[in-house]
Amino acid sequence: MTTPVRRATSVFAAALLLAACAGQPQSPAQPAAGTAQDIATGLEVPWGIAFLPDGSALIAERDNATIQRLSEPGVVSTVGEVADVAPRGEGGLLGLATAGSAVYAYITTGTDNRVVTMQFDGTALGTQAPLFTGIPAGTIHDGGRIAFGPDGKLYVATGETGSPQLAQDRSSLGGKILRINPDGSVPPDNPDPASPVFSLGHRNVQGLAWDSAGRLWASEYGANTWDELNLIEPGGNYGWPTVEGRANRDGLIDPVLQWRPDEASPSGLAFHGGSLWMAALRGQRLFQIPVRPDGTVAEPASLFVGAYGRLRTVVAAPDGALWFTTSNLDGRGSPRAGDDRILQYRP
Repeated sequence: MTTPVRRATSVFAAALLLAACAGQPQSPAQPAAGTAQDIATGLEVPWGIAFLPDGSALIAERDNATIQRLSEPGVVSTVGEVADVAPRGEGGLLGLATAGSAVYAYITTGTDNRVVTMQFDGTALGTQAPLFTGIPAGTIHDGGRIAFGPDGKLYVATGETGSPQLAQDRSSLGGKILRINPDGSVPPDNPDPASPVFSLGHRNVQGLAWDSAGRLWASEYGANTWDELNLIEPGGNYGWPTVEGRANRDGLIDPVLQWRPDEASPSGLAFHGGSLWMAALRGQRLFQIPVRPDGTVAEPASLFVGAYGRLRTVVAAPDGALWFTTSNLDGRGSPRAGDDRILQYRP
């Protein structure tokens, strides 16, 4: 049985911009116009967001292992608690993905990180089952983003849990992007048909997005020098911990873009209207990164710098808006009235 509906504290403007992005974005020197508006407040470290066929959204709250449903702006209700979650540090209830009524969640347990599945009947979550287990877990660098690609496969971003050597260990699931079938099995067309590993050499990927040409992009935390935006190639090695940022080293793939951690600390990633949109935690901003048809990128633009604090997740909503979340209650931010929140932005 669901809990009573919670209503956001913010009041919405009566009218919204109706036009969604089309074609190439504007010049980074003149970021797309628009304002951001609250569509949900009073959340507790919102992490994953996934949309249902009816256009409503499920929201994962990291530390209390609860999934909320946002049925319309300002209307949030609890649909269930995910079992076996053992929140600690950066771990807990993390990424969400949906396929029809099936809900997939990336969770931290007492022994591992794993992907579990549940059915949603429109009111509540059903019985939970493990789909893919044995991903290393820790108090830091748990990865956690999951997303279905245009090929119908489930992509799973993992971290190296503070043990950098795992990222280069092909027998470990840590510090990787994994590619699995919706039933948890390994696709025979993976780089290694016997392994779920799609790419390696990652420190802590928390953003996955495909552009209009089907190219996979990933945002990644660096250590002390460089954060990264990477264009992912099957079987590619992205260098950690051998290198951080661009190194021009044989056998390793350099990032397309890099930032100092105090400017970025990137988390969620979405593609919308010809641009990648990347949420930054320490950098407290939303990046707009125009992508050209050939896969090269233009100079990023920074939006909402410092306006809302730490930003964790960004997703493209079915109605053409962008949603992004704050993460000011995660133990590293400065909470503001109404935090944590989801904001809607229409470029």
